[in-house]
Amino acid sequence: MFSVLKNLGWFFQKEKKRYTVGVILLILAGIMELAPPRLLGSAIDSIVAGTVTWASLTKYIVLILAVLAVIYFITYIWMHKLFGGSNLVERLLRTRFMNHLLGMMPPFFERSRTGDLMARATNDLRSVSATVGFGMLTLTDSTAYLSVIFIAMSTLISWKLTLAAIIPLPFIALAMKIYGKVIHERYTLAQDAFGDMNDQVLESVGGIRVIRAYVQERNDEKRFADITDDVYKKNLAVAKVDAYFEPTIRLFVGLSYAIGLTYGIYLVFHNELTLGDLVSFNMYLGMMIWPMFAIGELINVMQRGGASLDRVNETLSVRPDVEDAAHPAEVAKPDTIEFKDVTFRYPTSSVNNLEHIDLTVQRGETLGVVGRTGSGKSTLLKQLLHEYPSGSGTLAISGVPIGEIALNRLHGWIGYVPQEQILFSKTVRQNIQFGLPGAPDETILEAIRTAAFDQDLGTLSDGLDTLVGEKGVALSGGQKQRVSLARAFIADPDILILDDALSAVDARTEARIIDNIRNKRAGKTTLISTHRLSAVEHADWIVVLDKGRIIEQGTHETLLEHGGWYREQYERQQVESDLTD
Repeated sequence: MFSVLKNLGWFFQKEKKRYTVGVILLILAGIMELAPPRLLGSAIDSIVAGTVTWASLTKYIVLILAVLAVIYFITYIWMHKLFGGSNLVERLLRTRFMNHLLGMMPPFFERSRTGDLMARATNDLRSVSATVGFGMLTLTDSTAYLSVIFIAMSTLISWKLTLAAIIPLPFIALAMKIYGKVIHERYTLAQDAFGDMNDQVLESVGGIRVIRAYVQERNDEKRFADITDDVYKKNLAVAKVDAYFEPTIRLFVGLSYAIGLTYGIYLVFHNELTLGDLVSFNMYLGMMIWPMFAIGELINVMQRGGASLDRVNETLSVRPDVEDAAHPAEVAKPDTIEFKDVTFRYPTSSVNNLEHIDLTVQRGETLGVVGRTGSGKSTLLKQLLHEYPSGSGTLAISGVPIGEIALNRLHGWIGYVPQEQILFSKTVRQNIQFGLPGAPDETILEAIRTAAFDQDLGTLSDGLDTLVGEKGVALSGGQKQRVSLARAFIADPDILILDDALSAVDARTEARIIDNIRNKRAGKTTLISTHRLSAVEHADWIVVLDKGRIIEQGTHETLLEHGGWYREQYERQQVESDLTD
């Protein structure tokens, strides 16, 4: 049960001073809470004996009020320390979790469900934070505070009465152990179900246009109703066990009260106990109710926190599929890109996605990559991003194998515009500044002109301050592509990768963008994959892929002379262009 505290040992070590002060003050407050019942008992004995005076009564009242004032002040401090630590560990773990996700490569996200990751980053982390706040409170009160009350009852009142009153307590411990095990199992299932529900919501919101287009609203509602019903049932199963804690504790605490009161009256009648002592004892017994409840709450919180921490640590323990080089080589600039007999296969693929690729690109050159759908164009370009474990052969930049280059340096050289453009729910300006943080409007407008988005900018309601909506939903496909291009252009990378990034623009706009790339990227490397061959006519070298192999390569002119797939496709596209015009 307490494994969660052991696994969080690094945090308690880091915040040792905070928790030392908090726990000591919590125990001190518990000890001071013993004073008012004892003072009240003494006052009652004075009244019974007839020795009470206004002076002595005033003294009792002042002492009780003074103790309560000190308890109030101490309680404020320990609550600030303990519950402040709860918020702190949640922040630290959430930051660590987010940084871990940012360091993961695509294979990790292909294996993981987004909704489940969200559940771990929210509900699970809140459960862990409750463990180091409310959990530490219940741990201290169910052990130290309970012990203090027990010692006070035994030494200050009557050890015989105390032993009789605590007879039911071992049964509480037994019941808590049984309930705790069931809570851990059911809470894990409930959190898994919550992750599934998150996934369903994300898919429904992301695919709302498709759902409406195929009139699947009612079916999607039913799927959501089924999955929320599953979440409800699994959380209800947790609540059913949780509901046993309080009645069980109340039952045995009630038995303690009955035993204490019955046996206490017996001792008073036999002059082994005064009436004031019995009142004090009953007040102490009442003070034991919270520590008894704290035992149940402790087990509940620890089991929930343990289950949640296990889920969080499961994610944090995953190593990146591609790790940074232990001793990265120093490479000043990416002068050459060289593929030497490179063969690559995705982790989820049963066949090679690239085979025996031999290719060299010099600095300042433009490489065109063309081929049928699924021929491996994107896979070839993504090799430079080094997001998957390397296959056989060697991919080298400036003569250094890519695995020996620091990932941050490698990615710092590259500007990448993928097939599926991702825009953030921010303004056009902020989306473009993602490529160059803090860029002035003049630089942004120059990148927009390079991406041929300047005319469209005037049609937007607020110009650069127009909100593009989630994933750029407020923009057309061609506009999203050009904003993504502007974001890459403003970064002015050494290597620009355009992965079919012009597919949604018309031929005239494409020609303008290509001309701008040729003029503004002189001396820098550009790699373009496309289905439209007009986008790579100007390239210094063009490769044609089929089933992951290079079947043709050369300049535009030599490939036309060769008379293979490239020429056939080029002539077909020329005819289609003439018919469109």
